[in-house]
Amino acid sequence: MDDRAEPPRDRRDAGLSTKDLIADVDAAADPAVAEVLARYFQLQPGGYGHGDQMIGVKLSTIRGILKPYLRADLPLPELEQALTSPVHEHRLAILCLLADRASRSLKPRTANPHELAAIYELYTRSTVYINNWDLVDCSAPQVAGGYLLDKPRDPLYTLIRSDQLWERRIALIATQYLIGQGQTADTYKLAAEVLDDPEDLVHKASGWMLREAGKRVSEDELRAFLDQYATRMPRTMLRYAIERLDPISRKQYLAR
Repeated sequence: MDDRAEPPRDRRDAGLSTKDLIADVDAAADPAVAEVLARYFQLQPGGYGHGDQMIGVKLSTIRGILKPYLRADLPLPELEQALTSPVHEHRLAILCLLADRASRSLKPRTANPHELAAIYELYTRSTVYINNWDLVDCSAPQVAGGYLLDKPRDPLYTLIRSDQLWERRIALIATQYLIGQGQTADTYKLAAEVLDDPEDLVHKASGWMLREAGKRVSEDELRAFLDQYATRMPRTMLRYAIERLDPISRKQYLAR
């Protein structure tokens, strides 16, 4: 008789829970990584991430942890509750999972408009917990942009006028999904709304989306926007927006 320990069962066979997911993230914690991430995401006093808690799990590790959970259909109320965790990586894992489920709900073969709506509503109730750029960037395109693809975009304009930095970034980054579908009008309108925004992370988001709109849909549209607003654009926004233009054009826009 072979008395070696049996290999662990695939946990999908045993049934998975949101608590299992959080426990798996905790098990991957590394204090040395936490110190690096705390600096990177500016958790120090005065930093934009101050007050958050890092346990030291990189995004690449979290995506690996998530693989068995992607088809587990964890209950949305459980995920919403977990999104209130004080631990940054817990929220990151939940948001990546929600983004994946939103993406599947958008595909023709797995379309589920009811789930997509429920995820979007959960998301918009929870923006206070989506409070760093990685949390926004991993989720806003699929959840907010995907849901609003065939709907009025009024929620984006409510967010862009928020006094909360991260809600303004959500509005901008959500348009990444729209850009991928060839729709750029809202990217340009939202960018015009934040020309005087005080936050560099909003400038970066706006410039990034402008660059994507020019690269993926129409460089002529991007140039038309730059011709109108380049002299008013914050330097960071402008640099991001022109990054893929030819060197002569970049120099000319910067000289303005």
